[in-house]
Amino acid sequence: MFQLNGGRRAALGAAGAAALLLSLAACGEEEGTEQPGAGPAVSASADTSLADKVPAAIKADGKIIVGSDTTYAPAEFLDTDGKTAIGFDVELFTAVAQKLGLKAEFVSAPFGDIITGVNTGKYEVGVSSFTINDERKGQANMVSYFQVGTQWVTKKGNPAGVTLDNACGKKIAVQKDTVQVEDIQKRSKACTDAGKPAISIDQFPGQDAATAAVVSGKDDAMLADYPVGVYAVTQSNDALELLDKQYEAAPYGYVVAKDQAAFAEAVREATKALIADGSYKTVLDKWKVADGAITDPAVNP
Repeated sequence: MFQLNGGRRAALGAAGAAALLLSLAACGEEEGTEQPGAGPAVSASADTSLADKVPAAIKADGKIIVGSDTTYAPAEFLDTDGKTAIGFDVELFTAVAQKLGLKAEFVSAPFGDIITGVNTGKYEVGVSSFTINDERKGQANMVSYFQVGTQWVTKKGNPAGVTLDNACGKKIAVQKDTVQVEDIQKRSKACTDAGKPAISIDQFPGQDAATAAVVSGKDDAMLADYPVGVYAVTQSNDALELLDKQYEAAPYGYVVAKDQAAFAEAVREATKALIADGSYKTVLDKWKVADGAITDPAVNP
């Protein structure tokens, strides 16, 4: 996800439901749907050579404090206990931390506050499906680890007749502080420039609420990151469907403070080690998001 201030591309929230999205639960969907990521988490062995590269101030307490907007299934969201972070982002970075000889401690945070929180020391890393772009690279060190594009989702059958090339006059849901906001604003401007009605853009603090707005019929469609859109559809009990294909694929990045270049490099090397030993692929396969795999993580690509 690109962030305009510090957010990701977009995020689907499954706030605390292992069987379904919170948004769908609120709309009366039946529970018991198998979650794609069900099963034990991958465990990675510490690599002493990598652990030695972690700055002393970060490894002193044996853990990495991670800021994450846990409303973005299947990347990062809350388990059925309402407090444990799960998802492919969570498992991948937990394994990265293990490679560095540390424990990842996830702290739920508003998406738009995470980059600032990393740079002020509130969090030591931000893991929240952040799409890497020039603005974010100017704010922090970004370590690439995954790649996806934007996906649109509508109610089953697309009753409002939404199309990506002409959503003029339609009501479109999106999570605030994401690249999708800029995307839909540009599309709306193209509508008005052509003398057509503007798109009614409905911005929500979390993706869970955006998804709920489409399920309920309040909004005609939503746009989010591809894994988020796919997960929403698979968990919707046939209430939603994908609209067209994903586009504008870009890398996700772990957020490391601007003054922590050495730590960013250690995170990159740990990610590369997970790719090499197969743990990376195991996590992505488990969550059914292997299409977003990369082979060469980089700092500020």
